[in-house]
Amino acid sequence: MFYVGDRLLAEIERCRMDMVRLASVNSFAHYQVLEASRRLDSLLNEYTLLLKK
Repeated sequence: MFYVGDRLLAEIERCRMDMVRLASVNSFAHYQVLEASRRLDSLLNEYTLLLKK
């Protein structure tokens, strides 16, 4: 679990930083920002499910 969890946490952090970067150059409603937000939500949901196992 730790290997998968660590890898997932790293991906979550990369996605979060990407979303922040995109939001700094685009509006918060820009499709790229929204897409990154959806991806981050999905990763966070996946991580939450992993923790419940």
